[in-house]
Amino acid sequence: MLNIAAVANLRDKLRGPLLTPDAPDYDATRRVFNGMVNKHPALIARCTSPSDVVACVNFARDHDVLLSVRGGGHNFAGKAVCDGGLMLDFTLMKPIKVDPTRRVARAHAGLNLGEFDRETQKFGLATTLGVATTTGISGLTLGGGYGYLAGKYGLACDNLTWVEIVTADGKIRACSAEENPDLFWGLRGAGANFGIVTELQYTLHPVSTVLAGVIFYPLGSEVFRFYDEFSRSAPDELTMIGAAMTAPNGAPAFATVVCYCGDPAVGEKILKPLRTFGTPIADLIQQRPYLEIQSLFDPINPPGRRYYNKAHNISKVDAGAIDTVFHHMSKAPTPNSSIALQQLHGAAGRVPTSDTAFPHRYDHHVAWITPIGDDPADDVKIIRWAREFWEGLKPFVDRAVYVNALEDDLEEGERPVREVYGANYERLRALKRKFDPSNLFSQNSNIKPN
Repeated sequence: MLNIAAVANLRDKLRGPLLTPDAPDYDATRRVFNGMVNKHPALIARCTSPSDVVACVNFARDHDVLLSVRGGGHNFAGKAVCDGGLMLDFTLMKPIKVDPTRRVARAHAGLNLGEFDRETQKFGLATTLGVATTTGISGLTLGGGYGYLAGKYGLACDNLTWVEIVTADGKIRACSAEENPDLFWGLRGAGANFGIVTELQYTLHPVSTVLAGVIFYPLGSEVFRFYDEFSRSAPDELTMIGAAMTAPNGAPAFATVVCYCGDPAVGEKILKPLRTFGTPIADLIQQRPYLEIQSLFDPINPPGRRYYNKAHNISKVDAGAIDTVFHHMSKAPTPNSSIALQQLHGAAGRVPTSDTAFPHRYDHHVAWITPIGDDPADDVKIIRWAREFWEGLKPFVDRAVYVNALEDDLEEGERPVREVYGANYERLRALKRKFDPSNLFSQNSNIKPN
């Protein structure tokens, strides 16, 4: 039970509202992207400033209260919200300032990537930021941040140049290559472990129109092998996603999503083998605004549906992996179940492993196994299918996984977290002991200090 006087004291210190379960906005505010998540915080602080965050951190630390942070609320496991604790809601913190001359953007942590992109695109500028507009910029970036521009410009965390963070001692710290460089290193890949980020600054790049879209082929081993080989030859300007799924016509299909951010005439030549490999079900690749490709998945992935996710990193899609995909896709629990291969290569792969906390600097794909449903009665079979699929792929994948894809609450223990951080794990543990020795920030892919 929370101390009534302490709660009243916290409310007095906040600029934003503090919601209890009887508040009119409580239910709407605790809801996150995944409709399968149904957690009930004791308190929700709707923060409007870093000082609100400081007050909440001090309250949680001093009263031993579980703490969670909602930026976009997009994490499939619902780590943005906690049962019985204090949830910090950042959806009121959305200021952004774009400096087109310096090509930088400074943005508050409540923004999602769609909101960020719309502001930077007013100046024909962009940075690498995921592939779903409802994703929060902070959580995405602090875990690494894949995206369509990663081959050319690196991950989101590679374009991060400055961060404002509230650490477990309640202090507001600025972090960059010059200020608190050790903490800045850890924030770029393992950031949720070290504090609560309130503001981020990014390098921007000239991107407005791209050669992009999706091409569907009938699902078969040949198209799977072709995708694996073709993606290996992709230049930096081309970043891809391949997915076994159900096509718009209801047939099993392999979808290849492409985004080429270079000279479109060159891009047309590069993509010709992909577009003439066979007879496609549909070819929707064309020159289009960058905002269009960023919102491609929005219609099939709206907030409120029931999502589950398991993931591996995979370097080579061999015959065993393909057979495993076909076996499990033939038993997909819902029409919207899929496995998507999200590419990392190019500039993102050329950063030395020790330069940032994000360690997976080699050419690979993240294999996202994602069943989607709408009926709570399907939850059990959705979860079972994804976990069996994930187990079946184990012999063919890397001992590595992307932290933003490690979203399974049923998978506990240190091993998966070690696979997330690889060679950087022990350095991160030392940083955790320095900045969060009591593990106040535990609602994440947690690095335990001891």
